[in-house]
Amino acid sequence: MTTVRTPAGWPVTEEEACAVQDTLRERVVLDEPGPSPGTGRVTGVDVAYDDERDVVAAAAVVLDAATLDVVAESTAVGRISFPYVPGLLAFRELPTVLAALEALPCEPGLVVCDGYGLAHPRRFGLAGHLGVLTGLPAIGVAKNPFTFTYDEPAAPRGSTSPLLSGPEEVGRALRTRDGVKPVFVSVGHRVSLDNACAHTLALTPAYRLPETTRRADALCRRALREAAPALTRE
Repeated sequence: MTTVRTPAGWPVTEEEACAVQDTLRERVVLDEPGPSPGTGRVTGVDVAYDDERDVVAAAAVVLDAATLDVVAESTAVGRISFPYVPGLLAFRELPTVLAALEALPCEPGLVVCDGYGLAHPRRFGLAGHLGVLTGLPAIGVAKNPFTFTYDEPAAPRGSTSPLLSGPEEVGRALRTRDGVKPVFVSVGHRVSLDNACAHTLALTPAYRLPETTRRADALCRRALREAAPALTRE
């Protein structure tokens, strides 16, 4: 497990964080299809917080995209690096997420975030931010539609409907289980929306949420339980 400190020069105000988003958003690549679903590696990242102790834990879990077997995993813990502000959650999570990715013994391949990419008020959620900083293809698969609207997809698995900001499609509502609430897929960096949805379906053979998210969620929660008491004593 890696212990992380907030990087020097990290934004401390909402205005500073928005300025960083505005600058980095220009580097998002939207005209690449990304890796083919079911090939290579795919990595889930997730975080867990203990706000009372001011601790955040991140996990990165690498799966074989064809079998969904775990190839590698890593964790990182640190102090929460930014206050809670909707639309700026990446600044709370990125130092530990980046440390967890850097600690992996292999290349991550496609990165799947439990959150958003273009489906973000400034079109630069965690998946876009992480993709730009690492250069890796990245997508966001979220549990709810944030501030955006959508029509219910048809009931069968694989059905989709546009996730909309006014007339603009910022992602898709995707049914991963017959008749079960959809997930909300958006592009982060270097992946098309069609491919992002195809990857999400390949990662959900048995459950609503991708296996990448399920495994990273369990791992970061365990890391938080183990690390919080020690960090509190520092």
